[in-house]
Amino acid sequence: MDLSKIKPAKGSVQKRKRIARGEGCGSGDTAGRGHNGAKSRSGSKRKIGFEGGQMPLYRRLPKYGFNNINRKNFRGVNLDQLQSLAERKGLESVDIQVLKENDLAGKHEFVKILGRGDLTKKLDVSAHSFSVKAQEAIEKQGGTVTKIEA
Repeated sequence: MDLSKIKPAKGSVQKRKRIARGEGCGSGDTAGRGHNGAKSRSGSKRKIGFEGGQMPLYRRLPKYGFNNINRKNFRGVNLDQLQSLAERKGLESVDIQVLKENDLAGKHEFVKILGRGDLTKKLDVSAHSFSVKAQEAIEKQGGTVTKIEA
């Protein structure tokens, strides 16, 4: 085999139209960009949502709602989840660190203990917030509730 005689397969290489190479190439002059306007000039780009000068949709629609920058979003953890966690791990107390280690809460999340399910084990629970039903259920079993400042 002679390396100097290797050619690409037929049809695999397509001839590219070379633009802006003078009048003789057929697309010199404006290089296929038309005559005037922003798109004929280098570095032009339209911003997101531009509709050709028409008032964009995002400006035609009315604004609504309010975003409270001081809002705290809580991750809910139910009593049945605490019960199963305590049984699996043999825990007497549950705090934020334990919940994070067992993927029941994220790294920077606030935790609220909710009242779904039954609690049959005495647990000392510390979290950022508690529902009334959850607090009653924990104290009914002889456990303690500790609120952490959120």
